[in-house]
Amino acid sequence: MTTIAEELDALCHDAGFVDRSDRALVTVSGPDALSFLQSILSQDLAPLAPGDSAHTLLLTPQGKLDADIRLVRAADDEIWLDAEPGAGEHLAASLNRFRIRVKADVDDRSDAFGFVSVRGPRVGELEPGAREIDGTRIMPAPAGFDVVGPLDAVAAVMDALRAGGVRECRADAYEALRILQGVPRQGVDLDDKTIPQEAFLERDAVSFTKGCFLGQELVCRIDSRGHVNRFLRGLEVAGTSGARPPRGAEILSDGKAVGSVTSVSPVDDAPWRALGYVRREVEPPADVVLRWDGGEAPARVTATPATTAS
Repeated sequence: MTTIAEELDALCHDAGFVDRSDRALVTVSGPDALSFLQSILSQDLAPLAPGDSAHTLLLTPQGKLDADIRLVRAADDEIWLDAEPGAGEHLAASLNRFRIRVKADVDDRSDAFGFVSVRGPRVGELEPGAREIDGTRIMPAPAGFDVVGPLDAVAAVMDALRAGGVRECRADAYEALRILQGVPRQGVDLDDKTIPQEAFLERDAVSFTKGCFLGQELVCRIDSRGHVNRFLRGLEVAGTSGARPPRGAEILSDGKAVGSVTSVSPVDDAPWRALGYVRREVEPPADVVLRWDGGEAPARVTATPATTAS
């Protein structure tokens, strides 16, 4: 059996796929589906043609994060919203609160849909049959793509990938890749107190020109004349000996607490990779110390990449 480190290597340097069918899937369908979502979500959806996808956010009226979403326009009048595992019921309920005199139905279809992520520099060499299965939709992603659709159709995609020699990888390998790429995850790095700019979500999930959306006032005010007090950063933790730094470990700069760790890679590598929030005054690259009950380790704060879609 391959190790998680070997699977991560395939996702980074060859080609691999991960079954992520535990993710939530909410459908919005009907003649007003697009206009309804355009009025409340942070991204400009008007240019999307059937088959197109986008990263977007559902914010609270106060500008805090409600849901981090990958959206695909599956048809003219049907839109699929991909979200974190277990988030389907909450997302559907949040959308329905704003569905007033709208000709659109919102349904949690998580149990009926599958999701597979394909990553690596060789994915462009895959035969079309390994990804283009009737009923599925493809969403571009950093260094690869995602396929979403009914369970049986996604299962056929995974069978085609296996037949094509693409390595099947486990969830831990994808988690390690996510942290390496600096992609935040809701429920881990993001919560209902997160302001989009703290995790750089505005880079590819917010339109500042589309007009009104939920939470727009705070997000636009920060963009035009304000700032946030912390940022989500990468962390390179020196060495692999001793205990693994835990989620929640304190980040110290010159002996002063400046943040905390939110994610730690499950792969034992040198250096360990992690994500955490640090005060805005700590500009990367910066040397810090991680401290937790029973241990500490030196680390370096690094900038996060330019994409935030998971």
